[in-house]
Amino acid sequence: MLKSANMPNPLLPICISGLRLIRGDRAVLAGVNLTIDEPGITVLMGPNGAGKSLLLRSLHGLITPDQGRINLGSLTVADSRTEQAMVFQQPVLLRRTVLQNLAFAAPKTAKTDRQRLIQALESVNLLDRADQPARMLSGGEQQRLALVRALLGEPALLILDEATASLDPASVLLIESLVKTQNVQGTKIILVSHDQGQARRLADEIVFISNGQVAEQSPADRFFTEPRTPEAKAYLAGEIVV
Repeated sequence: MLKSANMPNPLLPICISGLRLIRGDRAVLAGVNLTIDEPGITVLMGPNGAGKSLLLRSLHGLITPDQGRINLGSLTVADSRTEQAMVFQQPVLLRRTVLQNLAFAAPKTAKTDRQRLIQALESVNLLDRADQPARMLSGGEQQRLALVRALLGEPALLILDEATASLDPASVLLIESLVKTQNVQGTKIILVSHDQGQARRLADEIVFISNGQVAEQSPADRFFTEPRTPEAKAYLAGEIVV
């Protein structure tokens, strides 16, 4: 687990080589080659169906690709799972209270540390919901709970798959603030977003995915001002990219 921003991140660099995932007669990941070695926030962008979420799920070990290799630092995906956390577009919550959801997922050192759990709920403005059923929270509140639950484990890598899609602006703002703070503390962040405004606010690096491959990888400021590929230019212009 990551304990200090001054420590090297054990999961960097992330090296993905020749990653292929076949569904039916189609390669939904068509030989992805990607190296992520910077500690900042990497945002994956691209049209629907390009393979972004599948790439993240492969990185987290939820999908086993048909071909290729993934290494996170010196670790394989399987060996890195305890150093990772992932938050999905639709949060997965237990049929328990908000506080019990947090305690269940907390590492052993935090399970009995009620004050730490309380502070975690305070950080996402959910302390007054602590004893309510987690599944009765609003969508934005559920996602805030899912994020702070993931952060309790102090992951070296945090993966977010459209984690703020369709949320209220207050929840989006709070989640983005937490993500930036966690990155400053040393956690590598990789997220998928279709929101160009969010990508501009958060990203240090953009990886543009098209047709199951990496079409472009560049610093965020360069991507938004000087996209190199026709697909990226069309995407940023709001055109339909298939």
